[in-house]
Amino acid sequence: MATDDLMPAGTGTGTGTGTGTNPGTGTGTGTPAPARPEARGRGRDVRQLVTYALVGGSGVLLDLGAFLLLYDVAGWHEQPANVLSTSIGITNNFVLNALFTFRRRDRLLVRYLRFYAVGLTGIALTFVLLAVFSRGLGIDPNLVKAGSLPVVLLFQFALNRKWSFG
Repeated sequence: MATDDLMPAGTGTGTGTGTGTNPGTGTGTGTPAPARPEARGRGRDVRQLVTYALVGGSGVLLDLGAFLLLYDVAGWHEQPANVLSTSIGITNNFVLNALFTFRRRDRLLVRYLRFYAVGLTGIALTFVLLAVFSRGLGIDPNLVKAGSLPVVLLFQFALNRKWSFG
């Protein structure tokens, strides 16, 4: 009797020829086949998106908090308040994404400048939305600002993943 016969399924030593619980795989008796590269890639993609969204959430809170302080408390015009509050959120998100999402700590200045350039697309889009919906239609700028954030988040994830941290 071989030692693999005494072990529960899936805990073999990997010395077999693929005739045990995974026949034909060539991975050994009871040893699961290794994950396919594309499955590992999808798992990494999902982890990065979730982490990016969580990091983005912290940036959104900072951005909105700063916008409320600048616009509602300090009385700034909504456009400069938007630029500064978004810049605070972008910087927060860059640091956290470099550390946790993409785990890249090389060429930080170049990456930050790229990340910020991508962030400018969010500033530009929000600028247009504020102009159209707040100034043009009279909707509260706080609501317009909040409504713009999910759309901007998805667009920027794709750009940052490929360009800033690629």
